[in-house]
Amino acid sequence: MGLKPGSRFAIDTEADGTVRLRPYAAIARASMGILADIAPPDVSLVDELIAERRREAKREEERFKPFTESE
Repeated sequence: MGLKPGSRFAIDTEADGTVRLRPYAAIARASMGILADIAPPDVSLVDELIAERRREAKREEERFKPFTESE
């Protein structure tokens, strides 16, 4: 089960009242690829996310520019 000091776990209760203890690492492994079919194969979701964050940073920079410019 991967029980080690400092390991992080999720505790869930099932419909029948049983308790399930799962390491976060196992949850992450089971979830890998779950959204892989959403984006077209020629689109990099990582590149899309980076571009979106850069656009947002630029918008924030412009928004706060009046407060950071010296007079």
